[in-house]
Amino acid sequence: MRQPSGEKQVGFVSSLAVVLLGMVVLSVIHADESRSSAAKNVASTAAVKEALTQFQDLIGGWIGTGQPKRGSAVGAWREKADWRWKFAGEQAALECVVEEGKLLKSAVLSFDPAKKVFLLKAVEPIESKEETTEREYAGELHEKKLVLESAGTDSSDARRITITRLNEKRTLVLFERKASSQNFYSRIAEVGYTREGTRLADSDQTGPICVVTGGVGTIKVSFKGETYWVCCTGCRDAFNDDPEGVLADYKKKLEEKKAKK
Repeated sequence: MRQPSGEKQVGFVSSLAVVLLGMVVLSVIHADESRSSAAKNVASTAAVKEALTQFQDLIGGWIGTGQPKRGSAVGAWREKADWRWKFAGEQAALECVVEEGKLLKSAVLSFDPAKKVFLLKAVEPIESKEETTEREYAGELHEKKLVLESAGTDSSDARRITITRLNEKRTLVLFERKASSQNFYSRIAEVGYTREGTRLADSDQTGPICVVTGGVGTIKVSFKGETYWVCCTGCRDAFNDDPEGVLADYKKKLEEKKAKK
């Protein structure tokens, strides 16, 4: 029997309504997932930044003396290192660039909030060559010692880097290796760093404060006629990329700190 045109129209409208309802439901689900993902990203970024803030006292320039053998000037060398914050989108890290370094050319220190371990991507010179190699380390912080290890292979030694922050003016970086046939690490050399230039104040500082990380402000930046301070070129770039967002976070932290008093 032929279906009346009115019934066809009703059926079409009903089908269209079902399709539209399905699209609305999918849109709501997608929006919820996007908000959930964004919240997780924000939480992850905050956790990374909080973990790395423990190393705020590394920010700045350092003069280093490397010694293969402790207390001996044989084979010793001088180098310079500069630590600064590095921001790439929502990612935060600390970057170190070394001039005249015999064991390290540069490094990027980050944090894995899921595994709760620190990660170091290092660019290291190859002995007796002009070339470099990249090596990845992972480790944990033990009081003031950050111990980072890189697994070896049958053809390459395992490596260990230990960063010890003695105080605001003095930092030690110990480099060690372990062959596959060994059960212990042996010393390659240790670099003793002395801070160059501006002293980093402690938590009761009265000088300029970096609006990005809370460290000691050493570089002036401006926004809408107002002058602010940042602690390094990395924080300066982060401020210039999003001054309103940085200042909003900074003011929020000041209010939270004031509320705790």
